[in-house]
Amino acid sequence: MGTSRSASSPLQSDKGTTTIQNAVVSTIAAMAVAEVDGIDPSHGGTRLPGDTSPTVGEFVGRVTGGTGRTRGISVEVGEEQTALDLTVNVIYGRPIHQVTNAVRENVIRRVESLTGLEVNEVNITVNDVTFPEQ
Repeated sequence: MGTSRSASSPLQSDKGTTTIQNAVVSTIAAMAVAEVDGIDPSHGGTRLPGDTSPTVGEFVGRVTGGTGRTRGISVEVGEEQTALDLTVNVIYGRPIHQVTNAVRENVIRRVESLTGLEVNEVNITVNDVTFPEQ
């Protein structure tokens, strides 16, 4: 049963339980995405018709502004595991599959090491391909 797993979780102990909120994972994920080369952190970019959701890069630009609402990142946090859906813009000329793999690996590494949660899924939507600023 789940008892042996809970006993080995860094968030569960005989002295108490640590609960990680969605916003914590969202912020860590946004910063992890921004660390990857090939992701466009700008606020611009074309959108699909009807799409008004900011990308992860736009969220990172507002992290210090305290908006409190994370869009471009959707997080589902359980007691020991988490899953993430990310929306990003990739810079034109960068291999999208390599950039998204790097994003996925960095998000998993950062979230797992900083929260103690197991990341069981990171889905990435590439919203746009943007041209680098000259």
